[in-house]
Amino acid sequence: MTFKNMMIVALLTFSLAAAAFAEEPKNAAPAGGSTPAATAAAPAMPAPPSAMAPASSQPAPATAPAQKKAEVKANKAVTLTMFAIIIAITLGVVVWAAKHTKTTADFYAAGGGITGAQNGWAISGDYMSAASFLGISGMISLYGIDGFMYSVGWLVAYITVLLIVAEPCRNAGKYTLGDILSFRTDPKPVRAVAALSTVAVSTFYLTAQMVGAGKLMALLVGIPYKASIIGVGILMVGYVVFGGMTATTWVQIIKAGLLMSGAILLSVLVLVKAGFNPIFFFEQVVTNPDIQDHVSKLVLKDGIVLNGVDAGQRFLEAGLFMKAPLDQISLGMALVLGTAGMPHILMRFFTVPTAQAARKSVIIAMFIIGAFYVLTTLLGFGAAIHLTPQAIIKVDPAGNMATLMLAQQLGSEIAPILGDLFLAFLCSVAFATILAVVSGLVLAASAAIAHDIYVNVIKDGHADQHEQVMAARITSLVVGAAGIIIGIMAENANVAHLVALAFAVASSGNLPVVILSLFWRKFNTAGVISGLLVGTVASIGLVLVSPNMTYPKLVAAGAQKVVAALEAKQAALPPGQALAEKDAKTLAKAKVDAQKTGTSMMGLEKPLFSLKNPGIVSIPLGFLAAIIGCLLFPNKRSEEMFDELYVRQNTGLGMSKAIDH
Repeated sequence: MTFKNMMIVALLTFSLAAAAFAEEPKNAAPAGGSTPAATAAAPAMPAPPSAMAPASSQPAPATAPAQKKAEVKANKAVTLTMFAIIIAITLGVVVWAAKHTKTTADFYAAGGGITGAQNGWAISGDYMSAASFLGISGMISLYGIDGFMYSVGWLVAYITVLLIVAEPCRNAGKYTLGDILSFRTDPKPVRAVAALSTVAVSTFYLTAQMVGAGKLMALLVGIPYKASIIGVGILMVGYVVFGGMTATTWVQIIKAGLLMSGAILLSVLVLVKAGFNPIFFFEQVVTNPDIQDHVSKLVLKDGIVLNGVDAGQRFLEAGLFMKAPLDQISLGMALVLGTAGMPHILMRFFTVPTAQAARKSVIIAMFIIGAFYVLTTLLGFGAAIHLTPQAIIKVDPAGNMATLMLAQQLGSEIAPILGDLFLAFLCSVAFATILAVVSGLVLAASAAIAHDIYVNVIKDGHADQHEQVMAARITSLVVGAAGIIIGIMAENANVAHLVALAFAVASSGNLPVVILSLFWRKFNTAGVISGLLVGTVASIGLVLVSPNMTYPKLVAAGAQKVVAALEAKQAALPPGQALAEKDAKTLAKAKVDAQKTGTSMMGLEKPLFSLKNPGIVSIPLGFLAAIIGCLLFPNKRSEEMFDELYVRQNTGLGMSKAIDH
């Protein structure tokens, strides 16, 4: 057995040992507690992109007309067994891929030998996050059609990718964003700035994924947070260091297949309950008394009271959650344009042999992702019907556990063991989802550092294949280790805004310079640097002074209102009667929060920028800065090289031949 294979086997051993011998967390989340604050996975809607739906701002009803089973706890033995099977399969892929990963092209782009269909599934696996699977369906189960509006942004984003960047980037680039931007500019400063942007985006997204993974495993299986982070970290490092893009691609394909299988199977069970009749299905939504009661309490905060069928119908209309149109437009801009600027998505187009394959991969990904989001809509409404919003909120106010609760209940109705098996399977799928996404992010960040900074800036392009591959592997190891450390440090941090940051930077910094570099003759080095810097700084700066941050005085003001309301409720009770247990806990927490003082991390008492996503401001700033920088410092050479770039991006001339895998 070679040293490389021995190391891979060791990774499997350590990962399984961490899971098998993990102790129960001392402070495990209670059944009625909240899941990790909007994490796991991606956007947030700002998450998706954060992996979970944002926490509910609405109070849970004090009483539910018909409380259903309100707990979700995976069978640890069954779930860990499924985890072990998935890990064993994926590490088997790594062993196979390691034998084929010998050159830089193999490591970064799988030798260009991935077919369009394979790449389409891999893109889907790279893009469909645990946030989408759990967060969006959970949001739909609590806020109806508003949750589906998040899905639209992710799907429409690939139209931008297909029409603008897929084919030109595949033809003009080699491995990274820096390759595309440096083709007709001064390569060293451009590669350095592009690498910084790539690392920033990847770090924001990676941190959210890692924290989500740790919290999700602690909540569902009882594996301690740190053990989960270390286990995920070891696996993602193993996938990337030994298998490179080939292993990462196949892990993403496997994950996409598992995710679609789980979503389809659960959707079929939901449809069976509705007799495969969509009209009857939505009639169930409108006439469900629990949904009606839930909506009546949500709308009550707007000063409008709806009851009965009117309340049920309102669940199928927009506006229960998204009540700030300008913020939604800004978010939509970041999602639709940010995807085309995400480094780990751009890297996928360098893995196919032809421009036709690049286009085909995007089309296939669009169909898979589109079908997936339709299924999440079905699952969200199905959870509202069969679990009730009240029961979902009792387990997790953000609704992130709705899909898993639904799987456990519908499976148990067939046979008790099926409920445990189905829940364990979906937990394993969520775990595989996180592994696939973080592996792609680590590969993108390590490519920016090793290929752009080390090979092309420090070594000035003079590095042999062995040195380049070694640099790539060492960098991947360092990036992965940094991801583990950051994930552990961020255990108690609210990382929901990091997904918004990732998409904001990608849409405001990366996309403007990519588009202008590919399609504007006068674009040059000054334009790239000014666009990247201004777009990145503007998006990060606006998020730091936005409502995404925590403002203690505002928290205290809101808590004081809760205290006043609950104390009034308590005073209205008959003598000797106390508040319900849930209200009593809420009151106790509100009294603590009401004492908070201080400012946000930026020293502010309240937000300076009112929108949660800065896209509507930072994206135009990124384009404007790139254009102004270019016009102020014109460059004759960049203009003269545009014709060569134009021919190359439209024909693929100059691309290296694919390697058959």
